Parts: sequence; C-alpha cells; structure tokens
Amino acid sequence: MEIRSLPEKEKDKLLLRLIAKDKVLTEHLHFKLLEDEGDLVQRHQKLHSIIDQSIQDLLWVQKPTSKEVMLRMRRLNGMISHHFKVTKDVLTEIELRIHLLNNLPIVFKEGVFSPMHKFNEKLNVYFVKSAMSVLGKYMKLHEDIQFDLKESLNEVLTKIYTNKTSAVAEELGLPKEL
Repeated sequence: MEIRSLPEKEKDKLLLRLIAKDKVLTEHLHFKLLEDEGDLVQRHQKLHSIIDQSIQDLLWVQKPTSKEVMLRMRRLNGMISHHFKVTKDVLTEIELRIHLLNNLPIVFKEGVFSPMHKFNEKLNVYFVKSAMSVLGKYMKLHEDIQFDLKESLNEVLTKIYTNKTSAVAEELGLPKEL
C-alpha cells in the first residue's frame, strides 16, 4: 500500500530499476514495444536454425549417447522457454517443441549394464513428459491451428510408440494418435 501513495515520478523510477534487473522482462518489453510480426518470424526462424544446427552437431558425433542427447534437449528446451517468455507466442513455442521432438534421436544401443543405461531411462521419461506438455498446450489452441499441427504432432506420437519410450508413454497415459 505504501507504493500507491508514492508520486508517479518515484513509481516510474522504481519500476525502471526493477525492470533493469530482470533480463527476461527487459527483453519482453523490448519485443512488445519495439518489434513487430516480422521480428517474431525472424526469432522463430533463428531458433529453428539453432535447433537444426545443434541436432546436426550432435549427429556428427560418431555415436551420441543418451546423456548427450538429454543435455542437448534440455538446453534447447530452455531456449524455447526463453523464446516464449519473451514473445508470449504459444504457436511458435509449440512448433519449435514439436520440431525438436521430431528431429532428436532417441534410439541407442546401450546395454542394460552400461553406465549410460540410467540416462536412457531418464531421456525416455523426459522425452515423453515433454511431448505431454506440448500436447497439453496443443489442446488449448483453436481447432484450426490444431488442424495445422496435428500431422507433425502425430509424428511425435508415432516416434514415441515405435521406440523404447512406449512403455513410459503408456504408463503416463499419452495417446497413440490425435
């Protein structure tokens, strides 16, 4: 209540000081006030390219491990989350997440006694939970937009149910198709 009694000038100064301390809020305000639809498209394309390059770099490794894939996936998911926090655009967020899930490798030939086996299990759970998160956001979209994304999301579901991730998906109640 003390804040309400302050003069406008002081409130503005405090607000500017607070905004300057929060990098994401500063970026969001910059995006909202100074950028337009074309900038959103550029941000989307840039992050799409970063995802493609990161996956390409991962595949250049002779045999990427589940640990490397999981670390890469978490980093890329973080970048997508940051994109959403700045732009507040659910559609590009979902498109980027679907693109990541569709292109990331999840098949590994690591034995049960391999030290990487636990990362296989963690990756399977993380991958399926990421898909469930995307599906939850997808269900909140307008039906016309859902129609546009349905095929690529079904590709993710097919990928999940044709690999070792299927047991986790069934346990968590992920549908086999939309």
